[in-house]
Amino acid sequence: MARIKFKFEDPKLEEKVVENVEKGFSILEVTEDNDIHLNHNCGEVCACSTCHIYVETGNDFLQEISDKEEDFIDRATNPRIESRLGCQCVILDENADLEVTIPDQSGIIGHEH
Repeated sequence: MARIKFKFEDPKLEEKVVENVEKGFSILEVTEDNDIHLNHNCGEVCACSTCHIYVETGNDFLQEISDKEEDFIDRATNPRIESRLGCQCVILDENADLEVTIPDQSGIIGHEH
């Protein structure tokens, strides 16, 4: 089963490791299932940038970035080369080991847990 270490730009939040993640799930789905706050407004259809994350390690274990996802990442706050959208990061390998940073969500108006 896959493992994801979540780090947060918000200094009030502590790192969280989620293990036993099944392949086929998106990082956004993993956050929802494990009480990790990640905004998402469009219903996981790659139509906004509110679930913007940074994939620090393990990008090779994820579904390849699409042109549409790249377009929405350009609209995100502080995009970087590691930027992805959590709704589009589908885990492809049951042995995946990822490290993800969730940007500060305080300035984003969006769906919350």
